[in-house]
Amino acid sequence: MRVVSESRPIGNLLWTFTFLLLTVSGVTAAPDKPRDAAAVAPRNSGFLPRTFAGWEQSTMQRSTDPALADAAHAPILKEYGFTDLEAATYLRPEGREMSLRAVRFGDASGAYGAFSFYKTTEMLPEQFGDQGASFNERALFYRGNVLVEAKLDRVTAMSAAELRELSNALPLPQGPARNLPSLPSYMPRQAFVENSAKYLEGPLGLQAVGSPIPAQLVDFARGAEVVEGKYSTSAGTATLMLVGYPTPQIAGERLHSFNALDSNSQLAADQTLAPPLTIKRSGPIVAIVAGQISAGEARSLLASVHYDADVTWNENTHFERKNNVANLLVNIVFLIGIILGFCLVAGIAFGGVRILVKRFFPGRVFDRPEDVELIQLGLGLRQKGS
Repeated sequence: MRVVSESRPIGNLLWTFTFLLLTVSGVTAAPDKPRDAAAVAPRNSGFLPRTFAGWEQSTMQRSTDPALADAAHAPILKEYGFTDLEAATYLRPEGREMSLRAVRFGDASGAYGAFSFYKTTEMLPEQFGDQGASFNERALFYRGNVLVEAKLDRVTAMSAAELRELSNALPLPQGPARNLPSLPSYMPRQAFVENSAKYLEGPLGLQAVGSPIPAQLVDFARGAEVVEGKYSTSAGTATLMLVGYPTPQIAGERLHSFNALDSNSQLAADQTLAPPLTIKRSGPIVAIVAGQISAGEARSLLASVHYDADVTWNENTHFERKNNVANLLVNIVFLIGIILGFCLVAGIAFGGVRILVKRFFPGRVFDRPEDVELIQLGLGLRQKGS
């Protein structure tokens, strides 16, 4: 009877645990009940907001085909890392209309490159997005890895503020995808023609903007990136082209190929800019000047291109209380003292225990007669006269 009474709580616990397992498995395996579709589906699965600054989305079209964004330059969009696009129409209660075309790329470098490719010289800089420009009712800006083209029915005093609110509503990429290319920062600003810089990541884009160097010599397969801009000179307009490579070794190798280029045949046949070329390498950057420019101005322009290597320390280099030589020596002295103290305490404890045991248990633990072993040599001393 005692055994039965003790096992009953265990049996009840097992039955309760089994019932809970069956209940949970039944809930998991049961089909989902139909719910309201608005509660299940997100309100807006794209990256363009549904509403902003009083504008409300009227129509929306999504696609992964770059030809819908720009049929003429779809391959160039692929070079920039095109992923998808959204085209939407927005309305206001007073009857106004705005059309947006947003193109998303794999990283911010692609969005910046596409922004520089589509930006024209007549556009004025604007303070919306990471960089923005506008001309009449057309506005162009990029935010993170998204390039947006807006066409307004008319421009008002609040148009810039409305586009700023739109850019703030766009999602930003995470991690290194937010980093912008550093190569455009090496373009000199003196005599630069505004809005003429083009950042390129492939041979098709290089061919589209016109280049003093053929795309096959740039060799984008080696990880090259290019930025090109126009400069005003005393003789007209010149082009400065910066070609960045992953390492200075690759840049030095390509420099020999650029110097060996037959400017009288290949450049004159394939490019719009005439020779001669002035070429210089600075670290992993190869700078090329061509066009209507004197030799002195070309050398001066190239002298303004200087690569600076940034070294980032991941540890502190200054001395603190915990990481200097004097503090290390003091800690060594303290450690030696602790070790000596431990040895002293251990020696006293060992000797004291032995003395106490010999006093209270004489001949039982230590110095027992049967454990004492003596080595006798059996040497005797002879007496004199014996």
